[in-house]
Amino acid sequence: MANNIESLLKGLGVQNPPHGVSCGGTWQPGAGESLAVCSPIDGKCLAELTMATSEQTDQAIASAAEAFVHFRTRPAPRRGELVRRFGGQLRAHQAELGQLVTLETGKITAEAVGEVQEMIDICDFAVGLSRQLYGKTMASERAGHRLAEQWHPLGPVGVISAFNFPVAVWAWNAAIAWVCGDPVVWKPSEKTPLTAIACQSLLQTVVAEFDDIPPGISQLVVGGAETGKQLAADHRLPLVSATGSVPMGRAVAVTVAQRLGRSLLELGGNNGMIVCPSADLELAVRSITFSAVGTCGQRCTTLRRLIVHKSIADDLVQRLRKVYESLPIGDPTDPSTLVGPLVDARADAAMEAALEEARSQGGTVYGGGRVTEAVPIGGIYVQPALVEIAADAPILQQETFAPILYVTRYEDLDGAMRVHNDVPQGLSSAILTRDAAEAEYFCAAAGSDCGIVNVNIGTSGAEIGGAFGGEKETGGGRESGSDAWKTYMRRATNTVNYSGELPLAQGIRFDV
Repeated sequence: MANNIESLLKGLGVQNPPHGVSCGGTWQPGAGESLAVCSPIDGKCLAELTMATSEQTDQAIASAAEAFVHFRTRPAPRRGELVRRFGGQLRAHQAELGQLVTLETGKITAEAVGEVQEMIDICDFAVGLSRQLYGKTMASERAGHRLAEQWHPLGPVGVISAFNFPVAVWAWNAAIAWVCGDPVVWKPSEKTPLTAIACQSLLQTVVAEFDDIPPGISQLVVGGAETGKQLAADHRLPLVSATGSVPMGRAVAVTVAQRLGRSLLELGGNNGMIVCPSADLELAVRSITFSAVGTCGQRCTTLRRLIVHKSIADDLVQRLRKVYESLPIGDPTDPSTLVGPLVDARADAAMEAALEEARSQGGTVYGGGRVTEAVPIGGIYVQPALVEIAADAPILQQETFAPILYVTRYEDLDGAMRVHNDVPQGLSSAILTRDAAEAEYFCAAAGSDCGIVNVNIGTSGAEIGGAFGGEKETGGGRESGSDAWKTYMRRATNTVNYSGELPLAQGIRFDV
């Protein structure tokens, strides 16, 4: 393990080299396949891990199930206090965690620290939520009866997270699950397990401060696809939350559904933006650029499709080309860098294949080549690509996890709306306009069919206060804010008869 990584992890509470998994709050040696964790920055190995075996994963699930029996009886505000203190640990170590995110994912420092801030924010949200897990009281049709609903802890939750947000998406799930009374079994991406190990260590430091909360409420298993399949198949996990590709999510959904469990899916994006004639083009260039090239195009909310009114298309494309040509691309630890590397060679190959396919479908490609000068050797750095192409090109139906922005033109808003919605995915969307009617139309029932609908901002960068998720092949799940907490709980409808009589519902008489 590189000395700087080892010292960084030790500063985050990882006292022993992370050669295994965390089961029941203690580190155990792994006995499965070896895993080399490499940095996208320069391709160098950061650490060598041994992945969890099936038996160790089973042990982690068993520990979570055992912890649930006690954890569910703790008052929700007490569980909220645990999350509050964990948020304090994240605040104290935000800079170090941000460094680790950058090393593992290749995100620029500002975005990496921002991801840690998302964890802090969801902890703050969850602490308040711990005193607001409200049910309802309904009017009963029977005299002397009270009709109400209560929300109870659901059970251990499996969380499968992706490489591009190695800790924030887990925190969206875990912080809410904990205040709801649910332990969490976490399988991070095998590309980014070190940030997971660091977060687990910080959490266990907090759990050790409580004599009434079992350490098994947080389990970490480092593994590959087989580990994810095991979580999806285990009946002791009533809910499995999975973030990743559509094929992965479909497999998880089928497996969980076969045992009649719940799945919370956050899958493909293929996000679109409509730019209207009245749009502020300066604002448009800024919002489009961040949405399309931030995290080197490797966000689920990355802007993939730009639908521009024909009257302003030439002007906007020229402005974007000028900005794209001057983007600072390189080492993400350099404060002046805005675009870091792709995560690996597979992502690079997918980008090259998509651009070649776009050309074969009549697209005109600007940029998209490899960057080899003034960048760290061993990393995969690319020039973000703009592709002018027809709205009916088949390539627009698929999402490539890379900085490719397809630009199409429209004549009327109804036509633009049809193009926008005519893809299998439905995560994030945006319209840029100064016309109130166009903005309201986009937000209305006949407008965007996505789970996230924005006006005069880009598609990327959702706040934790709103429920996060999308429709269609995006999976239909909702995480983070609003009432997403209900997914992590079970509902009980209570009828209490205090009358001394026994009237039946619907006026039924049954005298004996």
